[in-house]
Amino acid sequence: MSLPRSIASLVLLSLTAAQALAQPAAPVSLPAYGANPQQTSVSGLSSGAFMAVQMQVAYSGSIIGAGVVAGGPYYCAANNMMYATTICMGNGMPIYPPLLVSAAQSFADAGLIDPLKNLNQRRVYVFSGTDDTVVRQPVVDATVEFFKEVGVQTAQLQYVNKMPAGHAVITPSYGNDCAANADPYISHCSVETKGYDQAGALLQHIYGALQPRVDTPSGTIVSFNQRTYASAATGMAGTGFVYVPKSCSTTGANCKVHVAIHGCKQSVESVGNQFITDTGYNNWADNNKLMVLYPQVNKSWSPLNPDGCWDWWGYTGTNYAYKSGSQMKAIKAMVNQLAQQPKKSRT
Repeated sequence: MSLPRSIASLVLLSLTAAQALAQPAAPVSLPAYGANPQQTSVSGLSSGAFMAVQMQVAYSGSIIGAGVVAGGPYYCAANNMMYATTICMGNGMPIYPPLLVSAAQSFADAGLIDPLKNLNQRRVYVFSGTDDTVVRQPVVDATVEFFKEVGVQTAQLQYVNKMPAGHAVITPSYGNDCAANADPYISHCSVETKGYDQAGALLQHIYGALQPRVDTPSGTIVSFNQRTYASAATGMAGTGFVYVPKSCSTTGANCKVHVAIHGCKQSVESVGNQFITDTGYNNWADNNKLMVLYPQVNKSWSPLNPDGCWDWWGYTGTNYAYKSGSQMKAIKAMVNQLAQQPKKSRT
């Protein structure tokens, strides 16, 4: 026996409401905070470091500095996954930086990336642990050589390469032992008995002397809808995050923005909030009017990206290393949104 139409409609409405309540709330749109667009920098580990290099080179007109932790030079893979898994990991032929500089120059000449001359005003921090077995030191050496050849001044290029560290973001006390090459790819190391604070080291190299880090950040981690900026086809997750210090939550704060890009197997999907809360960026952000953007890319069932890596070899398309590359364009749009002036509330 069928239900009367009015009763059936009520049942359907009740079921729909129950399903809605059972679903997690959709993330909100990324708020505008009026951040300073001339004070944007970027850093990352592993695939995040390759992406940080791409961002710095492609958007050299607006990104003022980069931190590269275990990452290779721009266009290392040359749109070839085999190169990415061999040469660009340090397994195979050595990398020839002048060839990559030539490629970057041709892209700049074609207007696909910003002019390379901007890079002589930029500051770059590069790190490679002597025990890194994932991205080996000759690859990172090539990154340093690439930046020298495109004009980054010697005094503005810092290379830390003597620490017996594995493949990881380095903190003073959190994570694996220093030499580890394992999840969550966060390790603690010491230099002359003092814990090494990599977030602080790279941020101070880029921005100059900063106020001391805080032990317990007091700001807010805001989740937001990344689908506004990137479709699922890009490999990017549905939700991204930004750390907002209290000092940046008021109108006219004019805060800096640092984009911290996780590595493979290091998104929230893989390691929870560890990259966001335990790598030290937020501790430095609080006292220094610095917002930290944490974009996210997830693992894919596709064989092209099973480990949740950022695209530095072409799985999203041949334009991945240009300003028009879907992932880089999305991150830049997020930064631009943070720099928008917030709408005044009506009284």
